[in-house]
Amino acid sequence: MTLSVKTRAERFLATLRHCQLLGLTVEKAEENLLVMRLPYSDKIVGNPLTGTVHGGSLTTLMDTACGTAVFSSLPGFELCPTLDLRMDYMTAAEPGKNLLAEARVVRITPNVVFTECRVTQESDGDLIAKCAAAFMRIGPEMTPPEFRAAIEQGDVFKGAAL
Repeated sequence: MTLSVKTRAERFLATLRHCQLLGLTVEKAEENLLVMRLPYSDKIVGNPLTGTVHGGSLTTLMDTACGTAVFSSLPGFELCPTLDLRMDYMTAAEPGKNLLAEARVVRITPNVVFTECRVTQESDGDLIAKCAAAFMRIGPEMTPPEFRAAIEQGDVFKGAAL
């Protein structure tokens, strides 16, 4: 069975409970490119007096977008843990505005996958943050068979937390 890049990305995201709680969605997925949306909500606010988005929410968005782009771009079903994530926060996101992360796979080697990501406000395209991230390839043989089955069949992974 061959799954589209977007289906692979959506099913991968569905295995990550914290991403479900944040409301992350895959808006676009192509080979080596993924766009993920983080809707504004009280769950992502760092300062309740101003409504400013918490930096941890941005970190989660960028790491997840890059990791999902990696998973969706590699042949087979290969989990790749984050090795390095370097972020630059450009400005605070405006309260009430949804965020979009555009992640790209820059280079795939036998051992590491390199990515970059830009987070913008959905309404006006203002740059909020950007990152460069590297992911370790552990090989499809190290990916739990239950996880592969969940992605292939569209079932939420019920095994160990990712």
